Amino acid sequence: MTRIDRLDPTRTGGGGVAALIRRRPLVAFFALALGMSWLAWTPWILSQDGLGILPFSFPTVLGSTQITGMLFGAYLGPLGAAFIVTAVTAGRAGLRVWAGRLLRWQVAPRWYAVALLAVPLAVLALGAVASGGAMQAPSAAAIALFVPMLAFQMVTTGLAEEPGWRDFALPPLQERFGPLGAAVILGPLWGAWHLPLFLTADWGSWPDVTLLHVVQFVAFSALFNVAVMWLFNRSGESLPIVMLFHVSLNTTVSVFWAEMFPTVENAIGVLFAGSAVAAVVIIVLTRGRLGLPRSTPLLGRRELRSGRMVE
Repeated sequence: MTRIDRLDPTRTGGGGVAALIRRRPLVAFFALALGMSWLAWTPWILSQDGLGILPFSFPTVLGSTQITGMLFGAYLGPLGAAFIVTAVTAGRAGLRVWAGRLLRWQVAPRWYAVALLAVPLAVLALGAVASGGAMQAPSAAAIALFVPMLAFQMVTTGLAEEPGWRDFALPPLQERFGPLGAAVILGPLWGAWHLPLFLTADWGSWPDVTLLHVVQFVAFSALFNVAVMWLFNRSGESLPIVMLFHVSLNTTVSVFWAEMFPTVENAIGVLFAGSAVAAVVIIVLTRGRLGLPRSTPLLGRRELRSGRMVE
């Protein structure tokens, strides 16, 4: 069926900012996603919770200032940018299609198993290897916290990021550049979006963060994106599945890692190595398609400029 999730050729007239967005919707999305988040995060970064330039701190919620300092900017960026660009380029019809993937809960049960089990098991296996087997059993409190934290991450991290990066940006990127080309573009940009957060204490461990840690995080994001893309394509572009996959990683690391692997200090380095192996395996086994069905056409630049997309 016809998909209107990037550009409606009947809406390309006019001037100003709207016309620029219609001519370059993907560029507009990435510029808005990064720019709006970074602007919204600036007070937090400059506060006493970051660089210490501004004479105030953000309120602490659940032991951290991330909710009060980071969450608004996270929503404003990828989620807000996707909404704005879709509304400008495709109107209500495009917004319905964009939001539709967020409601695709009815997928094969195996994809729920992959989303909820594959990443936690892989993370714990990596931790066991990195610690040389010097691991501790998780406490009852940590086990009890996992599901509530997973649900919380779904409506914070998952909802803030995935409707933008994967729902809005990924389909047209794949159709224009192919799966591997899309991965090369989207993964590093997704990682770079986080860069200002390294200047905060609660998210980025400022001032103890190192350049190596930053580089490893961006590289890990680019490589983990390959696995996320594979699941997005194989699950029929189900946003709930992708969100669960994404936040199961965050939740497993935040709830279990420090408690189970106290001798492993560089968690992101371990995750980088594991994601590199996973990305290579996925690329080889899928022959570079990353789960994209072979029946899915990869459109040329002329077709994309005219706004024609098929699904």
